[in-house]
Amino acid sequence: MDTFIHNARIATLDPGRDGYGQGGYGLIEGGALAIAAGRIAWVGELNAAPPQCRAARQVIDAGARLLTPGLIDCHSHAVFGGDRSHEFARRLAGEDYAQIAADGGGIMASVDATRAADEETLLRAALARVDDLCASGVTTLEIKSGYGLNLRDEAKMLRVARRIGELRPLRVVTSFLGAHTLPREFAGRADEYIEHLCDAVLPALHGKELVDAVDGFCESIAFSAAQIARLFARARGLGLPVKLHAEQLSNSGGSAMAARFEALSVDHLEYLDDAGVAALAKAGCVAVLLPGAFYCLRETRRPPVAALRAAGVPMAVASDLNPGSSPLRSLPLAMHLGCLLFGLTPLEALAGTTRHAARALGLNRRCGQVAPGFDADLAFWDLPHPEALVYEFGHNPCAGRIVAGRPVALDFVGTPA
Repeated sequence: MDTFIHNARIATLDPGRDGYGQGGYGLIEGGALAIAAGRIAWVGELNAAPPQCRAARQVIDAGARLLTPGLIDCHSHAVFGGDRSHEFARRLAGEDYAQIAADGGGIMASVDATRAADEETLLRAALARVDDLCASGVTTLEIKSGYGLNLRDEAKMLRVARRIGELRPLRVVTSFLGAHTLPREFAGRADEYIEHLCDAVLPALHGKELVDAVDGFCESIAFSAAQIARLFARARGLGLPVKLHAEQLSNSGGSAMAARFEALSVDHLEYLDDAGVAALAKAGCVAVLLPGAFYCLRETRRPPVAALRAAGVPMAVASDLNPGSSPLRSLPLAMHLGCLLFGLTPLEALAGTTRHAARALGLNRRCGQVAPGFDADLAFWDLPHPEALVYEFGHNPCAGRIVAGRPVALDFVGTPA
């Protein structure tokens, strides 16, 4: 054993522990766990720990802190150039997202700034954002492209994302979002642009091993379900999983289309209808809720959480960290907003940033739970109970992380058991 942790209140989020009067968190009071070769080797009550656990090379006394799976942010646009804070003032003055985009703002403003920035500039700016996420308990982060919209600059963004995973103790998962909006050079030729992505851009990026999944924006201001379907068919032909931005501003039917391609997730979903809910449930897709964008855009139509819950659709929660509609760098705050704005329970919010977020990235057999065989990605909290993680806001109670079995910035001292 490499590490033995004891004196922890462990919220395992392991469904195998549910139903034992623990409120669904799989809570172990006075819990302990052992780590070997970057994975969890054993977890349970201290008095049941096998002798070899206590003989681990490193022993950490958690000081009765809360211990959870490391948080997973399964939807972010953390790499981008420029600044769009002025759009916030325009929205406060009454302009909506579509109006600002039509006036040269929105995604295209970030495209222009990202294309103009060199790789080192993008990396420095992105690391500052990612450091904030890590400090608030994130151990796995999805990062999308989508502000390049050509081969050179999409590759630049994805290389930066890969470098973040090398420079920080963090698992980074990349998504190709070339179908984010229509670039100016293809104005009026959306079908031709989709074919360009399918024939030239996606295969080249895939060949450079820069893409873990393929995403798209299915909306009236972006691409139709039929257009995204062509991109998804190409992605699946290359063996890549897909995910989708859909039903954020209108009911485009994108969710049902994505379900046909067995998408890992469909995200936003404010305008999702009953047929879309049924399609997600049948396909086993994760519904990723993004309360930061809902809040910043001052939307009023909420995702159909009750219908998703009734249909058994797993719900994840993510930051949607981006330059225009969700400059949110705290996943616990996203959880808090998910409860207050969307009606999630504290358990649903925490499961949505651990177990279900892992599923939204195709990592549900590796992370998102404190259970034997899972990667030792963990977060310590100066909190009395998992519900406090969702309840409190305005400060950061994260006391440190363990990533792939390695302690990171623990602010307390481990002592022998």
